[in-house]
Amino acid sequence: MSARSLLDDALGWAKKQVTPQVPEADLDHRDPDYIRDRLPGTWLLASLYFRADVRGLHRIPPDKPVLLVGNHSGGNVPPDTFVFTLAFCSYFGVERPFFQLAHNLVVSAPGLGWLRKFGTVAATPENARLALQAGRASALLVYPGGDYEVFRPSWQRNVVDFGGRKGYVQLAREARVQIVPVASVGGQETALFLDRGQWLARLLGVDKRLRLKSVPISLALPWGLNISDLAGHVPLPAKITIEVQDPIDVDGDDDTVDEAVRASLQAGVDRLAAERRFPVIG
Repeated sequence: MSARSLLDDALGWAKKQVTPQVPEADLDHRDPDYIRDRLPGTWLLASLYFRADVRGLHRIPPDKPVLLVGNHSGGNVPPDTFVFTLAFCSYFGVERPFFQLAHNLVVSAPGLGWLRKFGTVAATPENARLALQAGRASALLVYPGGDYEVFRPSWQRNVVDFGGRKGYVQLAREARVQIVPVASVGGQETALFLDRGQWLARLLGVDKRLRLKSVPISLALPWGLNISDLAGHVPLPAKITIEVQDPIDVDGDDDTVDEAVRASLQAGVDRLAAERRFPVIG
């Protein structure tokens, strides 16, 4: 049997193991009591380790559904999501329905079931629609750049790049909600990301089998040279700064709205990055 056949068999086995583990779109997995009990300790951790600084939460409409769109950083251990989720729940209260979209492998990974209690759901169009319909003031956080953006090289850490993905605009239009851009810096300094590894994903066939468009290459604790980041890594204690931007209406065509969202995010990222003196230290 050839090496390619062995690889195909291994990927097929992995897909069969993962797919049944992906939870259905049950928004009731989100547990306000669980969040309330853990919020003080986890916010203290975020404040001490990442020196979390979240600004502009008052710009998020408090009494109607909203789609939050962010630039994404930090590989498979993205501190921006962690920090923003804690800040949102602290500011608006745990009772406000708040959900975050994530890759199937994240919501199905062993030991990460607690993420579903915080409102993390598999990134599918149906889940996104359900989340925005979950309550009078439901909020959904999405990262259109996904694995393309989150694994960009560290020297491009302050570049907003969705890789041409614009589906979030149609989602907002169908749900009749505004888009609120959420700009963040610091996450891409928690490891040294060297290459997205899209070529490696195609070579291994995981782009089709597991919906993984990147097999990134990085230098990260505790592995040293880290291929794929599937096992995660210990993030460096980089300062995470997040700023919510002004809401954007979705009256224009997809290209116009997408351009406005990315421009707002890039301006916010540039402004926050200009405040930093050194990587990691902030």
